[in-house]
Amino acid sequence: MKKIIISMLLLIPMMSFSQQELKGMIMDKENPKDNLGVYGANVYWLGTKVGTVTNEKGWFTIPYKKEYKKLVVSFVGYKTDTLTITSLKTIHHFLTPEGQLDEVVITSDKKSIQKSFLKTQNTFTVNKDELLKAACCNLSESFETNPSIDVSFSDALTGTKQIQMLGLTSPYLLFNQENIPSIRGASQAFGLTFTPGTWVESIQITKGAGSVINGFESISGQINAELVKPFSDNKLFVNAYSSLNGRLELNTHVNQKLSEKWQTGLYVHGNYRGEKFDNNNDNFLDAPIANQINVMNRWQYTNAEKGWISFINFRYLKDKKQTGEINFNPSVDKGSGTIWGSEIETKRFETSAKVGYVFPEMPFQSFGLQLAYSNHQQDSYFGLQVYDIEHQSFYGNLMFNSIIGDTRNKFKTGISFAYDKYDELVNITNYNRNEDVVGAFFEYAFDNLDNFSFSAGLRIDSHNLLGTFVTPRLHLRYVPWENAVLRASVGKGRRSANIFAENQRYFASSRQINIDNVGGEIYGLNPEIAWNYGMSYLQKFNLFERKGDITLDFYRTDFSNQIVVDLEDPRAISFYNLNGKSIADSFQLEVNYELADRLNLRTAYKYYDVYTDYKSGKFQKPIQAKHRFFANISYDTELTLDNKQWKFDLTYNLIGKQRLPNTSFNPGIYQLPAYSNSYSLLNTQITRVFSKKFEMYTGAENLTNYKQKNPILANDNPFGANFDTTIVYAPIFGRSIYMGLRFKLD
Repeated sequence: MKKIIISMLLLIPMMSFSQQELKGMIMDKENPKDNLGVYGANVYWLGTKVGTVTNEKGWFTIPYKKEYKKLVVSFVGYKTDTLTITSLKTIHHFLTPEGQLDEVVITSDKKSIQKSFLKTQNTFTVNKDELLKAACCNLSESFETNPSIDVSFSDALTGTKQIQMLGLTSPYLLFNQENIPSIRGASQAFGLTFTPGTWVESIQITKGAGSVINGFESISGQINAELVKPFSDNKLFVNAYSSLNGRLELNTHVNQKLSEKWQTGLYVHGNYRGEKFDNNNDNFLDAPIANQINVMNRWQYTNAEKGWISFINFRYLKDKKQTGEINFNPSVDKGSGTIWGSEIETKRFETSAKVGYVFPEMPFQSFGLQLAYSNHQQDSYFGLQVYDIEHQSFYGNLMFNSIIGDTRNKFKTGISFAYDKYDELVNITNYNRNEDVVGAFFEYAFDNLDNFSFSAGLRIDSHNLLGTFVTPRLHLRYVPWENAVLRASVGKGRRSANIFAENQRYFASSRQINIDNVGGEIYGLNPEIAWNYGMSYLQKFNLFERKGDITLDFYRTDFSNQIVVDLEDPRAISFYNLNGKSIADSFQLEVNYELADRLNLRTAYKYYDVYTDYKSGKFQKPIQAKHRFFANISYDTELTLDNKQWKFDLTYNLIGKQRLPNTSFNPGIYQLPAYSNSYSLLNTQITRVFSKKFEMYTGAENLTNYKQKNPILANDNPFGANFDTTIVYAPIFGRSIYMGLRFKLD
């Protein structure tokens, strides 16, 4: 007992001299959206030399004594605040920007693709500078200089480009427009071409399992397109484009400030191609005759003082394509069975509203409401086959964000509702269905402010056709050492496959459509269900006093059920539930390096192993290269005092051999080899900036003029049993040279 008393007496002076600390976070009152902290703010006790600075997340720790009462917080460009401290309770303080400051101009090179070390999810942002490196006439062409996305032509007729990520096609990606699900259902085949590139402000790409907030349909990743904002876009913007393949485009943005809080913008896009090309002499158009008018009216309300912000959008689109034999005349030959042709006409109306409120005294706490409605109507025929679809969709999402204790512990929760009405006509058969789903979600995020963070999300949904199910998602982030970050994720996804809308290119063939009806609720099939697992490692480095980074990604998508699209019988396309395994493995090594001032190199190697158990055996995914190599080099001259500049960009792609669907049952002249040849593609663009207001650009796609030979099987007998326009693994048109101009007024 005596020893215990002596020990306690010895602890008393140690406790009295132990260092007490005050912790807190400093944030920007004008930028509450992401709860970002102010990095490098000065924090010190008034009248002392005891002080510190905030870390990259805005957090600080400072020694505390009872006699310290006044805490001073200061940062260049913000008002200096003095806080009265009465306890050791963690504080959150918001700095207010100073109203009157001398102008300071700071210039730096902002990366056109930004990879974050701080985000828990494997997400990177593609900004406007990257989008302008290519012609970027629509969203499907916005990924040409991005190594994580593969871009290819979907068929030999429509000229439509499709994208893939992690070895899987776009239906397995969740496409959002300003975090509202957009390209889905009836718009899956052509929806990427319905968003003009000039309307896009930035693109956020998430690999692997995404957030539960946006729903349960994401399997291989999420892509979110942020549109230009009336408050920040140019007062007037004009972009004109012309290419030697007969494509003409015009984009205009007109933004008008109505008051201090209201701004509106009118965005008009038109494209036209009226010239016929048949450079490969197969009697079919190399690119469709097409025209599109696309109009969006956008309203923005901002009341920063009271914490309100909202957007209202109205949009109308009419798109028409004609393709087929070069002499096809719709008014004479439609349905005749003599000259093969196709027309696809789409009309789409959509409106959406977003309302957000940030609590003025608690910027880490907010709620938001998202509402969207769309009506999509497509009337089309492919030779003698008819495909019409009308898709009405309504979406609502109510979300609340806040913290638990302090901003190291954040959460998002809410409820969502979606309704889809499909009315499809496939030749003479109607496929009609209604889908409605109500869901609730909760996502918790923890950050220790040093080297570890994670987010765990769970949602439960009740679907009228798919039943009630749970969707879990987990993301981990760890910093093993300086300038490095290791991420891991796992998540589940589920979706109802729209087998006709997603695969309508196969109507342009003589394949018979077979569906194995097993009693499922959608086309007699079951929903697609998959788990996605992945790891990513990002390391920054300095070599020869130049900055660079290296990224290694590995992701696996493992389907417990998939709607198999079976092309192994050249006479048929069969849809059936997976019986066995379907796995997509994706590995990517990417290196970015600054070769010299304003000269940047981006390279990547990708390996895909995507296989499925078909009824006829286990096969690699057709028209999917196992090996791909990508390189992009860009150079910008120094911006002169009168704002003149040159910009140069060159992109190289090496696409390895691809397995082709089985054609061994065809007559000899209509048989294809088991694998395609590997080939290279080269794209380039040069931009001349004359002033802040005006610039011109010119470029070439497929500079080496590589073309697939005989892309249309049995083109000499399009109404025969062997006709197929869908086995496309390389460009059809060949070299395409374009030029354009941009004009803007602030």
